[in-house]
Amino acid sequence: MSRDSRYDILFDPVRIGPVVSKNRFFQVPHCNGMGYRDPSALATMRAVKAQGGWGVVCSEQAEIHPSAEICPFIELRVWSEQDVPMLARIADSIHEYDALAALQLCHNGMNAANMYSREIPMGPVDLPVFSVFNEPVQARAMDKQDIRDLRKWHRDAALRAKRAGYDIVYVYAGKLFGGPMFFLSRRFNTRTDEYGGSMENRARLLKELIEDVKDAVGDTMAVACRISVDEMIGEEGLHAAEARDIIAHLGEVPDLWDLTLSSWDNDSQTSRFADEAYQEPFVLGVKQLTTKPVVGVGRFTSPDTMVRMVRQGVLDFIGAARPSIADPFIPEKIREGRLEDIRECIGCNMCVAGDHTSSISRCTQNPAMGEEWRRGWHPEYIRPREDESRILVVGAGPAGLEAAMMLGKRGHEVALAERGTQLGGRLVAERRLPGLSAWGRVADYRAGQLAKMPNVEIFYASALTDEDILGFGFDRVVLATGSTWRRDGVGRALLKPLETGGAEVLTPDDLMAGVRPVARDVLLFDDDHYYMGGVLAELLVKEGYSVTLVTPAAVASAWSFNTMEQHKIQARLMELGVRLKCSAILQKIEAGSATLACAFTGRTEEMAAGALVSVTARLPRLELAHALRARAGEWAAAGLKSVTVIGDALAPGTIAAAVFGGRRYAEELGATPDPGALPFRREVAELLPFDLNAILAH
Repeated sequence: MSRDSRYDILFDPVRIGPVVSKNRFFQVPHCNGMGYRDPSALATMRAVKAQGGWGVVCSEQAEIHPSAEICPFIELRVWSEQDVPMLARIADSIHEYDALAALQLCHNGMNAANMYSREIPMGPVDLPVFSVFNEPVQARAMDKQDIRDLRKWHRDAALRAKRAGYDIVYVYAGKLFGGPMFFLSRRFNTRTDEYGGSMENRARLLKELIEDVKDAVGDTMAVACRISVDEMIGEEGLHAAEARDIIAHLGEVPDLWDLTLSSWDNDSQTSRFADEAYQEPFVLGVKQLTTKPVVGVGRFTSPDTMVRMVRQGVLDFIGAARPSIADPFIPEKIREGRLEDIRECIGCNMCVAGDHTSSISRCTQNPAMGEEWRRGWHPEYIRPREDESRILVVGAGPAGLEAAMMLGKRGHEVALAERGTQLGGRLVAERRLPGLSAWGRVADYRAGQLAKMPNVEIFYASALTDEDILGFGFDRVVLATGSTWRRDGVGRALLKPLETGGAEVLTPDDLMAGVRPVARDVLLFDDDHYYMGGVLAELLVKEGYSVTLVTPAAVASAWSFNTMEQHKIQARLMELGVRLKCSAILQKIEAGSATLACAFTGRTEEMAAGALVSVTARLPRLELAHALRARAGEWAAAGLKSVTVIGDALAPGTIAAAVFGGRRYAEELGATPDPGALPFRREVAELLPFDLNAILAH
């Protein structure tokens, strides 16, 4: 299959200073939770991007000095020569597949509380650190020696990047992570010397850093500048007009401009709040301010949008972070004309949650993300089958679809039985909720892949019994039967069923099935803390209900802090008129009234409530599993070797966890597990020489 000629422009080579990218696909810097802790896993993950056809593959931010580290986030470090071998492993892995390797140097400035290094943070002026966790730490104003030191640290780090074999090195001045952005910003930089005041003065440090790095390594390496073009808070912050002035002022200094919004939550907005190419209005016209190539992002998943970005002179490079996680092979699939095989990013930010929880990033669409080295998984390939097992997968939700697809790729004969008339399981209903339509791509992609597999047969309207299954003659059965939301209020805060009296009680399953409360005033008790409670409150209030969201957490949808959308969710609910009752636990509800208890003091209060929507916990659907296990003595006669429960039927969780469970079953089928062995590889740091007596001697 060959590609459509209209996509040829995406494969033009583009010069970046002294180096040339083979195409316009640019995996921009993105965090991943691996950093200095998991170097081989990180190197393999980046290599897969290069294998997938990206012309440039960037690292995440690499901290250049312990005076600006952002513990507990696990990023790369380029503090000393100790870091060079690890960084070289990453660069070498990228080069294996003919891509340019880029290292994003970063001094976090006053974004860094330095909880690990215990160094005093620095910024343009004396202010508290501008960090995620509001640590009780204040940054000191940098003096001229500090600025000279910062320039030297950048130069030294660039030389280490050169020794490690990188082709491109970044000076980072964006998203209020890169320290120079605090100098660019009038709200943070109130200096009165040559580094404050006018735009030229506030941009002086950035200009010096770029020039220093170019002087050090610019003979063989390109020097990129990543800068934010809008903080989206108006003229109080760095805004589009001022950013254009800065870029015009420095237009020819770097070899490439990488454009972002600030802060990270604006730059990586979820699909619930932003569509594809949402950053276009903020970057329009920037390319006309410089002769140097420009890269930008916008959760690009459509090749036609990518082409338009280039042809209309908006961008030179198609930048991607999250889409390159969901499908590292986007460039190759476009090059080969396999557009239907692109695994589109759904914009859920589950990848971001990995970084925010100091764990390896995961992806709802691509369960191999982060597992390339640890478990040997690949986003596109899986080893051939090891036996002739015929497999029945019961349930076509995220776990069942993934299991059936990957088992089919292994070459097994697979039957997928779905009790309903559509593929997708929980996604059939959830994709119809406000803002979640893009999540349906999880089902759409897998349905499209299964349709091309002659060895996979799908059966709809098949509510199977244990008798049915034992009579089919399959070698193995996979139960992906999903879960149901609890009606009794049991979850985290309540471990015993809620007193409901004569109250009308509904669950998310009821609402998604089209059932609505009879009463118009609804109390929604959210003890789940992710998206469901907020989405359902939005759904009901838009339909004219009066809604009070009660939660034991301090804010609505508290866990969505990790997906960088909690503040947007809360703002939307407030703007829609949803009343928020936080730090409160529902104790009981009767017809017309409810009793709440303060999560801290236990003090109770009464409130009017005509109906309850309980969003607390889920119960796995295990009826079929229990029935089959009760007849285990009949398996051998029926030719059945195993029955395995996966996904939400095993333990209700995120869609990403369900997809992972489906992939894991397909990967591990045929292996002989050792219950005492680790399920994945890990990397243990080399021990340095250790003389305890010398350390403790007085």
